[in-house]
Amino acid sequence: MTEGRLFNFSAGPAILPESALHEVRDNLLNYKGSGVGIMEMSHRGSHFQAIIDETESLLRSLLGLSEDYAILFTTGGATNQFSMVPLNLLSSGDTASYLITGTWAKNAYKEAKRFFPEVSVAASSEKENFSHIPSELSLLPNSKYLHFTSNNTIFGTQFTKEPDAGNIPLVCDASSDFLHKPLDMSKYGLIYAGAQKNLGPAGVTLVIIRKDLISDKPSTLPIMMNYKTYADSQSLYNTPATLPIYVVKEVLKWLVDQGGLKAIEVKNRRKANLLYAQIDSSDFYTTPVNTPDRSLMNVVFRIRDESLEAEFISQASKRGLLGLKGHRSVGGMRASIYNAFPEEGVLALVELMKEFEQTRG
Repeated sequence: MTEGRLFNFSAGPAILPESALHEVRDNLLNYKGSGVGIMEMSHRGSHFQAIIDETESLLRSLLGLSEDYAILFTTGGATNQFSMVPLNLLSSGDTASYLITGTWAKNAYKEAKRFFPEVSVAASSEKENFSHIPSELSLLPNSKYLHFTSNNTIFGTQFTKEPDAGNIPLVCDASSDFLHKPLDMSKYGLIYAGAQKNLGPAGVTLVIIRKDLISDKPSTLPIMMNYKTYADSQSLYNTPATLPIYVVKEVLKWLVDQGGLKAIEVKNRRKANLLYAQIDSSDFYTTPVNTPDRSLMNVVFRIRDESLEAEFISQASKRGLLGLKGHRSVGGMRASIYNAFPEEGVLALVELMKEFEQTRG
């Protein structure tokens, strides 16, 4: 870590690779000798065209993505996709199935229900406070897609494999774990992700969609809510989020330098295992998450004596361990350890957990 930078455990916007940040810094004023800063250049110019082309090429290479899929750069975060997905993939009378495994999955379902009352819940873990991933699904056979949220930042659960939907296309909100491991993209009809966890800064949202799912929609669909608008224009119909897309490119280059998705998965598992091992070895700490469904990205935990949690978070902050306070809806602690989070920060947290237990246990 560069001197002066602290360990940022925030759930998002999250820590970015330092090499990417250095590259961005160096091009803010004068991008590769063009005389124009990266934030100032035209999205119609050759420099930005090369940037968006390389970003797409890097993504295709990392994922082994075929030309059967289009890569779109949109805005509005994952929340905007809660509307865009059903509006683009469903028509009047159609239905889709939703897996409810956390707050954001529930919000996606509620938004789809506003437009298409026929959408249904395939399974939900809400009655168990979202402590696990449901194993049994009830799918309507005429569903146009099955929507799921691959990682749940608030409750700390994660799908270890894709749900089995048969021939029904999978639609996934992968905002908080995209590119943390290899993906079999052939199982997906559509996958979307806000950038601010593993991909880059807030401001750009990635959508990967099977081209046969892109269709002409009625004129009542707003032009910037239509996937076809983005696909037909290479996401350049209007001014895209140019700086965030450039940062995404630099993050993808960093991922390639790490050895790709197989290598980053090994690192992610090692980091998470360090934290879970400390939690499991102690009666002082606990986690509400079902063991097989524990997230590699967001490790949620409590102190059994919850009155000590504020002091723990305060001590962590004094040691430069920031963003550990759990989501306001559940409390406790949450360590978000996305791709770029350094292992030394995890080790520093483990050391604090040990010391705090010795003095307060």
